[in-house]
Amino acid sequence: MPEQNQPEQTPPEETTTTAKKSPLIIGALLAGVLGLGVGGGLVWMGSGGETVADATNGQCVLSEAERARIDAAGQGEVAAFKALDRPYSAQEVSFKDKDGNPKTLADWQGRTVLMNLWATWCAPCRAEMPALDELQAEMGAENFEVVAVSVDLGEADKPKKFYNDIGIQHMAFYHDGDMAPLNTLKKAGLAYGLPATLLIDGNGCVLGALNGPAEWASDDAKALVRAGM
Repeated sequence: MPEQNQPEQTPPEETTTTAKKSPLIIGALLAGVLGLGVGGGLVWMGSGGETVADATNGQCVLSEAERARIDAAGQGEVAAFKALDRPYSAQEVSFKDKDGNPKTLADWQGRTVLMNLWATWCAPCRAEMPALDELQAEMGAENFEVVAVSVDLGEADKPKKFYNDIGIQHMAFYHDGDMAPLNTLKKAGLAYGLPATLLIDGNGCVLGALNGPAEWASDDAKALVRAGM
């Protein structure tokens, strides 16, 4: 269970989105079936992904061949990754940078993004942060960035301290103290708890999601990122 470092909030359970389960998250299968969400509420997870919102607005198009390629890349350490039948436009998902300036995913136009939602009270989130930093160090470039967004409630002091304490050096810091990104993506049927990681193309279209932890510095994860470029 996630650590309860902030008494005023009830953290979501770490869950899985798909029948493809990596060894890291097989223990979370039951929570995934129930779809535990923020505040202990339930988010129904259809077995075929039918709860994912059809919110493409004509902006997100993926051929069957492209979808098959991306879905096939979800294997090994990222076997819980699930490609969407219809990509979801997430350009308006908002949060703030380290200086408190507002950002949306539209700011990454032209770049592939691996967006990770995390919090300091989520033990699996904390555990996978160094691997995400390593992935950014190796693959971060003009055409790709790991965008890790803290959803710790309130001010950013605690997650910033965590970044410093564990020596995150390559990922930029992003935060939203109102949990807006998590709530938005939960309503779209894409995020059911923490950690939640989304592969997003250069048009701000979510290609697929992985709910639960993964080995993000692995060759399997790098192959998945390349498949989304």
